[in-house]
Amino acid sequence: MRAKITPFLKRFVKRLARSKSGNAMLFVALGMPVLIGAAGYAVDMAQLYMWKRELQHSVDQAALAGAWALAYDKNSNNYETRALQEFNSNEAITTAFASTPVVQLGNYDGGNNNSVIVSASVARRLPFSSFLVDKPLYMSARAQATYAAGATYKACLMALKEGQSGTFTVGGNATVKAKCGLGALSCEDDAIVIDGSSSVDTDSIVTCGTADVPSGLESKLTENASGVEDSFADLPAPTPDNETQKTFSCPNGNSSTTHYLSPGRYTGGLNLKCKVVFTKGVYVIDGGVFDMTDQKSDITGTNVMFILRNGAQIKIGGSGNAGKVNLTPMEAADFVGTANEPYKDRYASMLFYEDKTGQTSEVEHRINGNSQIQVRGTFYLPNGNVTVNGDSGINVANPLCFQLWALTLKIQGNTKLTTTCASEVTNGAGSAAGGVRLVA
Repeated sequence: MRAKITPFLKRFVKRLARSKSGNAMLFVALGMPVLIGAAGYAVDMAQLYMWKRELQHSVDQAALAGAWALAYDKNSNNYETRALQEFNSNEAITTAFASTPVVQLGNYDGGNNNSVIVSASVARRLPFSSFLVDKPLYMSARAQATYAAGATYKACLMALKEGQSGTFTVGGNATVKAKCGLGALSCEDDAIVIDGSSSVDTDSIVTCGTADVPSGLESKLTENASGVEDSFADLPAPTPDNETQKTFSCPNGNSSTTHYLSPGRYTGGLNLKCKVVFTKGVYVIDGGVFDMTDQKSDITGTNVMFILRNGAQIKIGGSGNAGKVNLTPMEAADFVGTANEPYKDRYASMLFYEDKTGQTSEVEHRINGNSQIQVRGTFYLPNGNVTVNGDSGINVANPLCFQLWALTLKIQGNTKLTTTCASEVTNGAGSAAGGVRLVA
C-alpha cells in the first residue's frame, strides 16, 4: 500500500527547498581549508622571500669582496677568505641553517679566472608548506663578480711627450739593461718603438698608447694603460741657496790640476775639459751648454744638484778621452733648513732638474760615444730631447742606479746603457685603480 504524504510534510519540504538561511555557513565551511591553506602558503612564501633576499645580498657582497682582493693583487690567495668574511658579516636570519658558501674562480667574457663566483643555499621546514608536501623548502643564491686588476707603474727610463708617436725609441745595435722599467706618456700608436736588432732587458714596459717591440718583450708590455703620469710635473724648480753669478773656463796647460767649483749661477754654460770637482750644493746652469764631451781628466761631484735654465743643454761623452764623469745627487737631509725643505723627499736623488719656466722651444741633450760615465740619480728633463748615441758606455763597468726622464728618448748606435735601480727607489709613473662589478 502506497504511503500518503500528508499536506504538512509537503509544505515543510517545499519551504525547506525555498529556504536560503545557512548557505553562507555552508560555503564558509566548505572553503575554510582553502582559505587556511592560502594564508599559510602566503606566510611561508614571505618567509622564503626574506631568506632569499638575505642570501642573495650575502653572496653578492662576498663575490664583490673576493673580486676586490684580486683587483688589488691578481695573484692574491686571500680572495676566498675575504669572500667568506663578507658573506658571514651580511648574514643574520639564515646563519643557523644556510650551507657553507662555495667560493671559486670563474671565466668571464673570454677571460681566464677573471671573476669570483659565490653560491650558497638554505633548506628548512616551514609550518604550512611542510604539512602539505612533507619536506623542507629549498632555495639557492649565486653571484659572480668580475675584476680588472689595478696597477702601479714604475720606470727608470721614461719619455714624457704626449700626442706623438716614437717618443721612446731604441734602435741600431743598442744594448739596454734596465730591469726597473721603460715608459712613455704618449697615448699615440707606436709611442715606444724597439728595433729587433737592439737588445733590451727590462721587467716592464708601459705606455698610454701602443708599442712596437720584439716578441720576446710582449709579455712585459702594458699598452693603452690608464693613469700613466709624470710624477714630477707638479714639483716646482728648486730654490738655490746661492744665486751669485759665476763663470768658469778650463785653462790651457796642465790637465792634472784640480779645479774646485762651488754652488752658484753659472751663465753661458760650462765647458769642462779639465779636472773638476763640484763641491756639495745646488748649481744653476743658466743658458749655454754644460759640456762634458772633451774631458781629459775626471769630473766628479758628490751630493750635487744641477738646475738647467733658459735652454741650457747637457752634452756628455767624447771620443775616447781618459776622463771619467762621476756624479752623485743630494739626499733629503741635505735640504733640511733650506727653502727646499718642504720638498726634500722629492728632491732627494734629483741630479738634473730642467726648469721649463719661460722656455718655449725644446732643448737637445746628447750623451755621445766612448764616454765613461758613472752617475746616480734622476735626470728630469721635461723639455729636453735626449739622444744616447754611438759607443757610449753608461754604468757598464760599475752599474749604478740612474733614471732618465726626458721629453723624448732616443737610444741608438752601439750604445751600452745599464741602470740597476731597485723597485723601492724607481720613480713612480702613475697607477690605475682596479675595477669590480657584478655580472651575474
